[in-house]
Amino acid sequence: MRSRPVNLRAFAWVLAALAAGPLLVGCRQDMHDQPRLKPYGKSGFFADGRAMRPLVPNTVARGRLFEDAHFHQGRVDGKDAEAFPLAITKDVLARGRERYGIYCINCHGTLGDGDGMIVSRGMKRPPSYHIDRLRAAPPGYFFGVITNGFGVMYDLADRIKAEDRWAIVAYVRALQQSQNATLDDVPPAERDRLLRGE
Repeated sequence: MRSRPVNLRAFAWVLAALAAGPLLVGCRQDMHDQPRLKPYGKSGFFADGRAMRPLVPNTVARGRLFEDAHFHQGRVDGKDAEAFPLAITKDVLARGRERYGIYCINCHGTLGDGDGMIVSRGMKRPPSYHIDRLRAAPPGYFFGVITNGFGVMYDLADRIKAEDRWAIVAYVRALQQSQNATLDDVPPAERDRLLRGE
């Protein structure tokens, strides 16, 4: 068999490309080293000398335009909302119980009587949810306190989303009902079972 002649010119180009490859890898544009402003750094470019620019007045971040005052502030016509803006279901109460256990129980206690762990550590006891004033308070009042804080309680709006704040309020209402209910409040079938001691 006859062997094919080697194309020396193509072979030379391949060798040159292989030799230049490692050199090309070393070339870069150093975009990560380009001049840039660092947050909280100084800048001679701006008149105030700060690199970080202040927010443009009257702007709202995407997804943060909370137009529904009832849902996001707990208020209707400038007053605390008398009703919930969402349906209270078993799932909502379960979520409220879970969130209450995370954010509220340390101060307000398991039953909402203000006998949380902080009291045993010397901090001021919060009011019980079962006093007349708080039992008569509308749901919007509790939502507002969770959102904006009250007294020594700090606001939790940045930690608890609005849906979960309403769920907590629903659970607080359930706690109030559970500690202030009478036998007449129990459905008849359950009442009979309770009276039989089951």
